[in-house]
Amino acid sequence: MSILTYRYRIKDATSGKHLVRMAWAVNYVWNFCNEVSLLAWRREKRFLSAFELINLTAGAGHELGLHTDTLSEICQEYVRKKKAARKITLKWRSRKRSLCWIPFKGRCVRLGTAEVTYKSRRLRFWESRPLQGTLKTGSFTQDACGHWYVNFQCEGQDLGVPRGTAEIGIDLGLKNQLACSDMDEPYSRENLTRKHEAALAMAQRAHKKTRVKKINAKIATTRKDWAHKTTTAIVNRATLIVVGNVSSAKLAKTRMAKSVHDAGWGQLRTLLAYKASRLGVTYCEVNESGSSVTCSTCLAKTGPSGLSALGVRVWTCTHCGSLHDRDLNASRNILRWGRPAP
Repeated sequence: MSILTYRYRIKDATSGKHLVRMAWAVNYVWNFCNEVSLLAWRREKRFLSAFELINLTAGAGHELGLHTDTLSEICQEYVRKKKAARKITLKWRSRKRSLCWIPFKGRCVRLGTAEVTYKSRRLRFWESRPLQGTLKTGSFTQDACGHWYVNFQCEGQDLGVPRGTAEIGIDLGLKNQLACSDMDEPYSRENLTRKHEAALAMAQRAHKKTRVKKINAKIATTRKDWAHKTTTAIVNRATLIVVGNVSSAKLAKTRMAKSVHDAGWGQLRTLLAYKASRLGVTYCEVNESGSSVTCSTCLAKTGPSGLSALGVRVWTCTHCGSLHDRDLNASRNILRWGRPAP
């Protein structure tokens, strides 16, 4: 069994103002939890549990226009966030500094054809794909551009049967985002950050905040769409996926930071991992140190190394004379190191 999240865009024209009003009520409950937790710490030097906060907010749902389960979800999320932050209080939520968020449980809503009913209010959305599985929890959320979305977390049965037969090693890079050992051509897309940086800089200098948010949203959406399509194509033809564990956190501190953030290696690995799990494909990560300089034919370390040699994309092994593409050679080595022993 696995949990999948389905996200649909809500038709804001008729529903946005009602959702904003409910989101303000959620912020009010969050700030109440913050206040009583601070008082409990000052008086008794202890933290309130989620159970205690739920009891303190009992009966407020009718006055605030929220479902009772929504109040309990807010209290539980508040306690989880505070434990993770290890702080006495969290930041106060307001209309200006907090994006809107309205959690709910599956029993709080009724689903129809391209619509969801919450507290007797029907909210229509664009049903881009059918909902599968058993609805457990969900939420209404708002992005930086002001658009509303409904998210359904559904529990579904894993297929458990790989659709392909290939064993694939994957090298993550900057020039080519994904190089697979079973293909001669890598998966590559243009650098979205550099493509839109001129328009983004112009909007920032003009202090056009709405325009800046739209450009950043377009970059993120395009990157996510490409990542989903690419990882789905890879998982559908694989029985084994081995990925190099390149550290984006370390490279983000170098002069290549902008390209590292645009590549989105963490997002690619996350998508590959959960899609492989659903199809029963074996997924693992290995240390990729030395994968680029090692010849995949004779295993001699004769390849270009160091930051000064990053521009060398094709090289010839001086030991066996094999001609290698830098990324494809690394992906073949990663596959060899991650393939389970017979």
